[in-house]
Amino acid sequence: MSAIGYVKNVLEVVKKRNPGEEEFHQAAGEVLESLVPVIDEHPEFEDTAILERIVEPERQIIFRVPWQDDKSKMHVNRGFRIQFNSALGPYKGGIRFHPSVYIGIIKFLGFEQIFKNSLTGLMMGGGKGGSDFDPKGKSDSEVMRFCQSFMTELYRHIGSDTDVPAGDIGVGGREVGYMFGQWKRLTNFFNGILTGKGLDFGGSLVRVEATGYGCVYFCEEMLKSKGESFEGKTVVVSGSGNVAIYSHEKATQLGAKVVAMSDSSGFIYDQDGVNLDTVKRLKEIERKRIKEYVKEHKLAEYHEGSGGIWDVKCDVALPSATQNELDEKGALALVKNGCIAVAEGANMPSTPEAVEVFLKNNVLFGPGKAANAGGVATSGLEMAQNSQRFSWSFEEVDKKLHQIMVDIYNSTNEAAQKYGTPGNFVNGANIAGFLKVARAMMAQGLV
Repeated sequence: MSAIGYVKNVLEVVKKRNPGEEEFHQAAGEVLESLVPVIDEHPEFEDTAILERIVEPERQIIFRVPWQDDKSKMHVNRGFRIQFNSALGPYKGGIRFHPSVYIGIIKFLGFEQIFKNSLTGLMMGGGKGGSDFDPKGKSDSEVMRFCQSFMTELYRHIGSDTDVPAGDIGVGGREVGYMFGQWKRLTNFFNGILTGKGLDFGGSLVRVEATGYGCVYFCEEMLKSKGESFEGKTVVVSGSGNVAIYSHEKATQLGAKVVAMSDSSGFIYDQDGVNLDTVKRLKEIERKRIKEYVKEHKLAEYHEGSGGIWDVKCDVALPSATQNELDEKGALALVKNGCIAVAEGANMPSTPEAVEVFLKNNVLFGPGKAANAGGVATSGLEMAQNSQRFSWSFEEVDKKLHQIMVDIYNSTNEAAQKYGTPGNFVNGANIAGFLKVARAMMAQGLV
């Protein structure tokens, strides 16, 4: 069978076995279709059913999460953990709390995590978890009770050498702390079972900043390849959560001006540059909507609907909110307005049609599995520090993170060139990440 035929058959099986899981179908299609030249070169991957194995999770865990609100009313949510591939190490991937969460989203995120973790060069397999619980509007006590109930089931399936979760959308330091406390209470162990912990109990410096910083570091390498830099560039960052905030911070440190940010309701535009201190206070401390920004910065504008952010003229765009937020229309607007580089801070924020627009118009494009790998890379560094019962300085961790992102860019760029699509970092990231995992699976036999 031809490589194209083989890939097509595997994708048909994915759709048949996972009906209705559109995000997973999209992620699997994007990866597998880019692997055709690799399968041509390595027929042994077809002979040993590597693709069939890599698209099927090693383990899928679904469980109920009962919890009680402050008025003593009972609620029941659904929890998930997908342990996708352990060829390179313990399963590693975040936990997401958001109403949109269902098995298909967790599966797509876990699948992407396999290759993202591979690209870091660290010993981490791929996994993901979450719940359809919404922490917005909940009290600290309600969030604590939910996290304790969630961990009361999850603890049976994880361990520092088995599966090490972290945070994601809706899961920050507060949630990780509550889950870690419940883990310790249930197991009587104090170890590196979760990453993204507080600094007082085993967390790593730079972990909060890591995904945003890493995205900018990757984008910086793309710009360097064209003789460009962030200096003097106008930047649009979607989102206003952890990734967006620290993408803004690092881009600004490198000489750029961030003029727009967003949340799920709308976006702000500030031609003088979005004041990061205000955004940090509103989002990290006061937990308010982004529209409150214009009450303090009178020359700034607020626009309903977050999708309009891509109409803002910029040199660099960093989509850092959620999956499929940047569609073909938004991509065409960015191209029309002269955008030269896009780096994904979120997981799969650009639709396939948007990616095609960028590639056809020679826009530098850094896919999420490469550009946003800084978060999990620093989680891996946190795991290493926990194992040693030791902490590195901010500068040491940041230096290691920067080098990992440079290495990811180089391996992605080299793979894209070797397999006939120079400059296509989507193909390059998929191929570079896949090859390491596939070789490990081959070496480990029928697993």
